[in-house]
Amino acid sequence: QVQLTESGGGSVEPGDSLNLSCVGSGYNYGTYCMGWFRQAPGKEREAVASIDYDGRTTYEDSVKGRFTVSRGNSGSTMYLQMNDLKPEDTAMYYCMAAIRCDWFIDHGYSGQGTQVTVSS
Repeated sequence: QVQLTESGGGSVEPGDSLNLSCVGSGYNYGTYCMGWFRQAPGKEREAVASIDYDGRTTYEDSVKGRFTVSRGNSGSTMYLQMNDLKPEDTAMYYCMAAIRCDWFIDHGYSGQGTQVTVSS
């Protein structure tokens, strides 16, 4: 059974940083793509960043240069370093895993989410 557990969210001020973590179990870490998605109230879930089993990364345009996604050596953990946070980054952040990076929505697994709130 695939399990994904996020941590590291919180309430911060604009310009601050947060580092989200995700720990996965129950799947073949070495072949899965992992990604961070977020969903703000009243909006659809959107992709933030992804990192494939070979280390290739993608980023949503609004977070390029501010967010960095990485994976631990075992492949079962994933991180999202978020710098220069903005109020529009406020959302529930979800860790997701899928066999392919373009399969998150239809065939992916998701954690329960961790809340990030950015306000002054």
